[in-house]
Amino acid sequence: MKITWLGHSAFRIEIGRAKILLDPFLTHNPSFAGQAAKDVARGVTHILLTHGHGDHVGDTVALAKETGAVVLANADLAAWLGSKGLTKIEAGNTGGTISFDGFSATFTNALHSSAQITEDGVSHALGNANGLMLHFDEEASILAMGDTDIFSDMALINELHQPDIGFVPVGDRFTMGGAVAALACQRYFNFKTAIPCHYGTFPIIDQTPEKFVSGMDGSKTAVKTPTPGESLSL
Repeated sequence: MKITWLGHSAFRIEIGRAKILLDPFLTHNPSFAGQAAKDVARGVTHILLTHGHGDHVGDTVALAKETGAVVLANADLAAWLGSKGLTKIEAGNTGGTISFDGFSATFTNALHSSAQITEDGVSHALGNANGLMLHFDEEASILAMGDTDIFSDMALINELHQPDIGFVPVGDRFTMGGAVAALACQRYFNFKTAIPCHYGTFPIIDQTPEKFVSGMDGSKTAVKTPTPGESLSL
């Protein structure tokens, strides 16, 4: 399994025939600077979205039209994407699982919001925010928490799915901060590997993952902090 952090909460996951983009916020992502969108999009088969905010939907519409990738999103966001001309969409909702060739995706809870404001100034609700639990055939499983605070039912997510790898938001202000994220990982999960995200993108969120790294000191979880564009083999 090859995982590439693209900055913010955007990841590329490559395993077998599946080439997955998660929350592909590229064009207006300061952390993506210096990377090539065409390289990131090469061979993409699936685009997975945790929620409808612009810093997660990002380049989804253009990338899906360019690559023909299947887009997975919650039902309300999926309908909105359909209005933008996308046709290869898999819609689901909290608790639901959708199976693909080689992996499945389950919508988990997240504590956050999900909307976009269109050019006319109207705010459009785009369903609930979610995390995504990814199970791969004979490979490590991934929980992309999405944007969220800590909540006690994380323990139930761990009981049901036993994720091996966590993509953990740590930037504060719009998500939990690093210290709370470390508490969530240590109290509710048994990750083998945790990758912090959702930091360093904008001046008003934490610029480094150091609070998370410090909070995870002494845990059995390996914390990986790739630079944007760096790939990990797990």
